[in-house]
Amino acid sequence: MKGRKIFDYSFLALGLLIQVVTYALMPHDTWLSLLSGCLGVCSVVLSAQGNILTFAFGFAQVVTYTYLCYIQRFYGEIGINIYYFFTMFYGVYVWRKHLRTQGAQGEEEKRVEPRRLSWRVIVAVTAATIIGSQLVGWGLASWTDDTQPYLDAYTTVPALVGQVLLILVYREHWFFWLAVDLTSIVLWLRAGDYCMAAQYAFWCANCLYGLHRWKSLTVHSAS
Repeated sequence: MKGRKIFDYSFLALGLLIQVVTYALMPHDTWLSLLSGCLGVCSVVLSAQGNILTFAFGFAQVVTYTYLCYIQRFYGEIGINIYYFFTMFYGVYVWRKHLRTQGAQGEEEKRVEPRRLSWRVIVAVTAATIIGSQLVGWGLASWTDDTQPYLDAYTTVPALVGQVLLILVYREHWFFWLAVDLTSIVLWLRAGDYCMAAQYAFWCANCLYGLHRWKSLTVHSAS
């Protein structure tokens, strides 16, 4: 348990360091990008640990990140973050119901107890996500001045699905977030915001970290 805590804190510190170094090396990035990136790092690392405090940092990150998306005219990202903000209230309610005491005696921690999806459900949801992303991308390209409509769509629709699965405590949400994060790296690199690109690069690593941690927390399955 002690070794795992050391790794947890070290992983969080690494994510914050990446944000600070990126900000220092990229003079065109704003302090708001740095702040949003650091809040995001804290939120996703706590989520990987099954810690309900993820929502506290998540609320603050959503507000700052939405403003950055407004500046870049990423309308899909704006929409998904408004969705995040309101659904996180329900997320707090559900996670509180699934909190369980974990760890050895004297080192107990309150952590969420995840569930698992069947492969049939995963395949169906993935197919629907791809189709939905294409349709949203076409809509953004046709009816808005979105600067990167299809990339914007592929960071938006999978994130909708990932957020639902996260809130309902299904561990498979990590696969959808990994797809979102990889696409978001390209989105923000093309926008010239390297703090945001660095944030999403770290979030990719956090997805693998979170999947590993949630496997160790999983107790029961659901279809």
